[in-house]
Amino acid sequence: MSSTTMKLRRPAASAFPRLAAVPSGVMLFTLDVLAVVLALPLLAWAAYAGDFLPPGVRGMFFPEANLLLLYAMGLYRRDAMTEARRAVGRIPLVVGMGCALACGAIWLSMAASGLATDWPDLAASFAVAGIGFTTAAVLARLVFGLLLGRGVLHRRLLVIGAGQRAWDLLHMLGKEGRTLQDEVVFLHDPVLGTIDPRLAENPQVSIVENISVLQAAQVAQADQIVVAPDERRGMDLDRLLACKKAGYPVVQYLTFVEKEIRRIDLKRMELGWLLYSDGFRFGLLDRIFKRMFDLAVSTLVLAMMAPFLLAAAIAIRMEGPGPVLYRQTRVTRDGRHFQILKLRTMRVDAEAQGAVWARAKDDRITAVGHFLRRTRIDELPQLVNILAGDMSFVGPRPERPEFVAELVREIPLYNERHMVKAGLTGWAQINYPYGASVDDARSKLSYDLYYVKNFSILFDFVILLQTLRVVLWPSGVR
Repeated sequence: MSSTTMKLRRPAASAFPRLAAVPSGVMLFTLDVLAVVLALPLLAWAAYAGDFLPPGVRGMFFPEANLLLLYAMGLYRRDAMTEARRAVGRIPLVVGMGCALACGAIWLSMAASGLATDWPDLAASFAVAGIGFTTAAVLARLVFGLLLGRGVLHRRLLVIGAGQRAWDLLHMLGKEGRTLQDEVVFLHDPVLGTIDPRLAENPQVSIVENISVLQAAQVAQADQIVVAPDERRGMDLDRLLACKKAGYPVVQYLTFVEKEIRRIDLKRMELGWLLYSDGFRFGLLDRIFKRMFDLAVSTLVLAMMAPFLLAAAIAIRMEGPGPVLYRQTRVTRDGRHFQILKLRTMRVDAEAQGAVWARAKDDRITAVGHFLRRTRIDELPQLVNILAGDMSFVGPRPERPEFVAELVREIPLYNERHMVKAGLTGWAQINYPYGASVDDARSKLSYDLYYVKNFSILFDFVILLQTLRVVLWPSGVR
């Protein structure tokens, strides 16, 4: 443990200005935008030199589709930024998907205008854009790595407290933080509780004592002060107010976690904070727009996926006897029960002994069922549930009444996820692998509560986009 009684060692100065307030994913997206803008003149030159790009292709279809697919496929998530080699390996595929989307948009716009499509020209456009934007994305990530190495994105946090809550914060930042480089200093006072042994035994952790909050913030050059003591009754609020007046942002632990990790920390959650913080707003217009969004998206997806549904139904029928569709009672908004529709992926007698959680390598799943679950095709009949109003496209996944009754007893606030309709996809589904236990349900609830608390149509659109990543690169499917 590194400790001091009077002062902290000042952080080393960097030759580059720091952008600590910018999350790493936002910075990488900004670099991608800049790389695309710089690449456009070169691509335009190649297009005119080859004389094959029609006017519609010279527009913004390609760059917009490229950036959209980079985001949808999760290349701005923490795991993609920390595993650079795997992310770079996926760039050609993602850019190719973006170029295909752009070509499709161009074809539709030209067809709507009554113009004939020159397919060789469009194929050449695909090749030029694919090579150009792949190169731009790789260069953007090289610059991003340089900025990380130079400490430009380095953020300095002063955490008030050094107990269990402070340890939880450090642990979550290391696994889920939106900023890849955090320098955390813990300010300890005996009145705020005892020091967590895991912090005390870590030689890379700085814990300071016998120094005022303002002094610690000044010497550490803190970008933000996070109030996270285990015991708050001895905290000097006047000194925290002095820090705020001096220009240091001061934020409470739960609020910081919500914004930084983008979920609710149920382990340290306080009802008072949940009561007085912003969120849980569902106006009439919100519900109307969400319903319109559900109807439009589910109708479009159902029309596009109809051939796959038909092929899956034939495969299930050919595999053996039993119904193609599987109906099961689930729980949606306000605790209402409904019959969910799915393609059958298990044996007919799978639940002869009653309802049980799905298991890893579940032997009840048929051969066709394994494929349908891995590709998520088995979920497509739920689009009918959405059209009927039982579900929404985005929301917490619906659970069975038997499991809900158990989870309500075991997990505080579990019923609050039923403030909105159950969804085909959701914030928990794109951030947490498939779970089939009480502990998994508790972890997923931290994401579901975040969604319910911060609901908006724009948030629904973000979740819908990132669902594409889960479908194409399945993780934890059962």
